[in-house]
Amino acid sequence: MDVMTKEIPAVKVENNLLNPLIIIGVLFFIFGFVTWLSAVLIPYLQIACELNNFQSYLVAFAFYISYFVMGVPSGWLLKATGFKKGMSLGLLLVAAGSLLFIPAALNRQYAIFLLGLFVQGAGLTVLQTASNPYVTILGPRESAARRISFMGICNGIAGAMAPVILGAVILNDADALKSKLGSLNGAQKLVELNGLAAKVILPYAIITLVLIALSAVIYFSALPEIDEEELDAAENDLEKSTKTSVFQFPHLIIGVLVLFGYTGVEVIAGNSIIGYGAYQGIPLTMAKFFTSFTLISMLAGYLIGIICIPRYFSQETALKSSAVLGIVFTVLAMFSTGLTSVVFVALLGLANSLMWPSIWPLAISGLGKFTKAGSSLLVMAISGAAVLPLLYGYLADHMNPQQAYLMVIPCYLAVGYYAIAGHKVGKKNS
Repeated sequence: MDVMTKEIPAVKVENNLLNPLIIIGVLFFIFGFVTWLSAVLIPYLQIACELNNFQSYLVAFAFYISYFVMGVPSGWLLKATGFKKGMSLGLLLVAAGSLLFIPAALNRQYAIFLLGLFVQGAGLTVLQTASNPYVTILGPRESAARRISFMGICNGIAGAMAPVILGAVILNDADALKSKLGSLNGAQKLVELNGLAAKVILPYAIITLVLIALSAVIYFSALPEIDEEELDAAENDLEKSTKTSVFQFPHLIIGVLVLFGYTGVEVIAGNSIIGYGAYQGIPLTMAKFFTSFTLISMLAGYLIGIICIPRYFSQETALKSSAVLGIVFTVLAMFSTGLTSVVFVALLGLANSLMWPSIWPLAISGLGKFTKAGSSLLVMAISGAAVLPLLYGYLADHMNPQQAYLMVIPCYLAVGYYAIAGHKVGKKNS
């Protein structure tokens, strides 16, 4: 998920060896890569730390709840440090979270894993808040959509790669280990589980070093600073309003709630599919790649949006169609079995792909001087990805992983309502 912001005046960017667009593209790659590693960590930690479904989905909760906790503080931090130093600091926070995986693995302590994930999420919140404005300032306003599309592709490709790479390292013999554990005594089982836990040490040590190096590159780069006074003036000129609070925009508040539900559904589709494949009898050696299929279908939908919006259909139409597809694919997944059912879960990526880029601009439309405050609320709504997957895990334990998908249908209905009427509420009186 990348946070798109209102277009702002382009600033002059000096030519240098480290092209700013490439640097920000690398950051969006990092967003996608680190975010979707959790899809593999959920089934991995479920085995290594002997967890049930609800406990394993605390992985998503710990990571995404940081967007709610750090949404406002990250803005304060950036005012103190500036945007470029803020990005560098954000990368160091993500590196610190990754580093915590080493003692967590050595001691097989789930709580330390969760702390590492929270710190990673806090770092990404700072990065998201700092880096997104650059997507629009690095060049003329009329080509901003092209740059946003480039960032989305960087994010999507990384998200597809991450589960494949980490899954190949830590889940390569997971099926054999699961079968073996039941026949081992306490001491033998402990040795095997400790060995499994240790598999994340090298990958996360490498991730930590790469993030530290990238932080140094950002710090010493020639990225331009953003003139916040200029941005405030531009936003105030865009819309004159008699409103005195961001909470006086009903279409924004509804949009925040809808985005909360959407982010939860997106993460459920990506993070649950590996375990769901195993539930359908598919070996983990194959199921570990399923998250990548979800993200590839999401990337395909994103490319469709780049080509077709607004040339062939509007973002409202895209949002309506996405909601319908989400409901259809969910129902088909619930009433089919085996690989066919898994394919329909993967296709939820296609249904979800155009929701973020459609909900966001509809929600901040007409906010004028409250655009920044509205954007902060929308960033905090990403915490839906913390709460709803946890609910899915609870339902999977008390029903089954297939029936638990029923919970996403109300979220898609809410998206459909927003596309039809919700984004218009209160606008006539603005």
